Amino acid sequence: MSADPHFLFIVSSTREAGHTGNTEWLARQAAAALPAGTRQTWLHLSQFTLPAFVDQRHTTGQYAAPEGGMKALLDATMAATDIVFVSPVYWYSIPAPLKTYIDHWSAWMRVPGLPFKEEMGKKSLRLVTTSGDRDKAQPMIDSVRLCAQFLAMRWGGALWGKGGAPKAVEADAAAVTAAATFLIAA
Repeated sequence: MSADPHFLFIVSSTREAGHTGNTEWLARQAAAALPAGTRQTWLHLSQFTLPAFVDQRHTTGQYAAPEGGMKALLDATMAATDIVFVSPVYWYSIPAPLKTYIDHWSAWMRVPGLPFKEEMGKKSLRLVTTSGDRDKAQPMIDSVRLCAQFLAMRWGGALWGKGGAPKAVEADAAAVTAAATFLIAA
């Protein structure tokens, strides 16, 4: 893994293609504050075919290396120094595409010769999210923080903004201000 920062933004909204929602808008504000030249990769999970995760931990105990879009996601995950989930709150939790992506981490930990868990422990994990109120986001924030903890990742925290109607977060002055330093803070 390179010592130079490489931020991977995993956008998990299920919004129609071409429509940037509140959460992605807020994440892009945070990304704009990164030092010039900081490498950024933005991946929209809606553009990938994510197969259902099949739990083989207690049968074969291992998984084949992923192929196609899942390999691209794995490669991008492994190449990043910092992972940022860009995830609106759906029913107090993460959207289904992000849950499927995270479920595949269980497989990637069990691909022979792939040091997934060890490499994840060298990365940071952050969350950018929006919802109608902060209390509705807390279960999701806790879930993502626990994922970071399980893999010994540095937890960089959560940036929350008041979402809801299109462009609502743009009026959330506290969130916009916090975005300016969210990804820069240690």
